[in-house]
Amino acid sequence: MTVKQIRAFLAVAQSLSFAVACERLHLSQSALSLTIKALEEGLGGRLFTRNTRNVALTPEGESLVPLARRLIADWDNAEDELRQRFTLQRGRVTLAAIPSFAGNLLPPILKTFRARYPKVNVTVNDVINEQVLEMVRDRQVELGVAFEPTQSASLQFTPLYMDRFVAVVPHDSVLAELRDIDWPTLLEQPFITLQRPSTVRVMLEEHLQARGMKLPVEFESHQLATIGRMVASGLGVSAVPALCAGQMRELGARCLTLRDPVVERAIGVLTKPGVELSTAAQALFDILKEENLGPQISMS
Repeated sequence: MTVKQIRAFLAVAQSLSFAVACERLHLSQSALSLTIKALEEGLGGRLFTRNTRNVALTPEGESLVPLARRLIADWDNAEDELRQRFTLQRGRVTLAAIPSFAGNLLPPILKTFRARYPKVNVTVNDVINEQVLEMVRDRQVELGVAFEPTQSASLQFTPLYMDRFVAVVPHDSVLAELRDIDWPTLLEQPFITLQRPSTVRVMLEEHLQARGMKLPVEFESHQLATIGRMVASGLGVSAVPALCAGQMRELGARCLTLRDPVVERAIGVLTKPGVELSTAAQALFDILKEENLGPQISMS
């Protein structure tokens, strides 16, 4: 059965008149008759008895009426829902983002998105970098925001901005009086960092090892917020993406420009190659690309 055949059947069943049904459907008599005939042949029997004066439903035709009504209602509802999704009157976007982005830059972006598309819901998965890549790769989410992956990750990466690492020191330490600091000076202090396999931890170790330096790790944590409070309490120093500078200050620590070497890496949007985004996901993707994110990160 096709939707066209079911609509034709209901038009005749409701009016018991081919002439009236033709006017309602804007079809010719012959076209309507052929449509009903094709439906009956497909089902294997007659749905109407008709002569020159009367049209009546057969028992099978009568049993089809409520089924046909439900089918058409379901079809119309599905059509309406899809139309609303395509026009962003409803829908849902699933996103995975590294905590530093999700907790700092994402909220104002989502506010812009909600102002434009108030009926579209957004689900945010606040997970570590490695999980962002995995969730995009496994199609658990449509969009991911994370550090630029290696080429072997087999994901499409659209850069948003470069994020460089900054030093985090206790607000009451001698180091807090400096405007900037180099790595050798910072590493003279006990170091606090994220636990492996954090991409932030791996990135720091790789950059420093290439220059003959090593992290003097004394405290580790899974959460950046815990690291910030440890530093603020005077347990040591740390280095985090500049994106987290505001969060570190709120926790009571001080952030300094970090140099020699400068450690930075692109942050951007991850998508799965060959997979088309939903209309809602594409709209959020476009807003992410519109934002000028890098210059908003301040040390003051």
